Amino acid sequence: MASAPDSLPLFYKDLIPLNTRDHATWRARSVDKAPWLINQHAVPLTVEEFPQAGRFFPIVFASGENTVPLALMGLNEGINVFVRDDGTVINNVYLPAYARRYPFMLAKLQPTSEELSLCFDPQSGLIGEYDDGQPLFDGTEATDTTKGILQFCEQFEQAGQRTQAFVEELKKHQLLMEGEVSIQRQEGGQPFVYRGFQMVDQEKLRNIRGDVLRGWAQSGLLPLIYAHMFSLELISVVFASQVEQGKGPQVQLAPVPAF
Repeated sequence: MASAPDSLPLFYKDLIPLNTRDHATWRARSVDKAPWLINQHAVPLTVEEFPQAGRFFPIVFASGENTVPLALMGLNEGINVFVRDDGTVINNVYLPAYARRYPFMLAKLQPTSEELSLCFDPQSGLIGEYDDGQPLFDGTEATDTTKGILQFCEQFEQAGQRTQAFVEELKKHQLLMEGEVSIQRQEGGQPFVYRGFQMVDQEKLRNIRGDVLRGWAQSGLLPLIYAHMFSLELISVVFASQVEQGKGPQVQLAPVPAF
């Protein structure tokens, strides 16, 4: 059996390719919970998700070389204020596509190959030789369930490419800066300061040439930047949720994991 890539992304404990030889009788279970999100405070986003995700989460950018947009579901490592301890997602909150595609993803089976194969995490407990669930194959043919999963993963990869182009445009104009947010609690005392992420530098944005801004407005890039900036107001809302849930705030945003 072909093996998975050496480095595994967030959520995945293992990856193996889906195929009729080994998984002809396997089924995919439907779920009403997302236990893989428990204790995950930062989840990758694609740019298409900014308008929806920005209604619920602060949208920031990961620091370091791998600059990806992130939905902050908590301000500290191990804290997710939108997912209960049993994996129930609260308040019909929007779930990032990155989380919804689990336990599947497209991956290269060989580092030198450009071909992507539909893979899954066999340790997820969501796929197996179960009596319940949706069949993945009908003989040697993929079922509509598998075709739908493949289509979703392909769309996610395409959205990821557009997201990277968006990030590269921000970098080209040096619009990203290291972020810092200070939150003062009502009872006073020292404010809590959160760092460890990037955000758009509004001063530099104001100084961008008019023709560039017009191009961004026509391409839809400018609304995405504003969606990110407006969403930052939700940092205080997430902070308040942590306090309300007894998940006491810490002094610094935990470093986001590599994706």
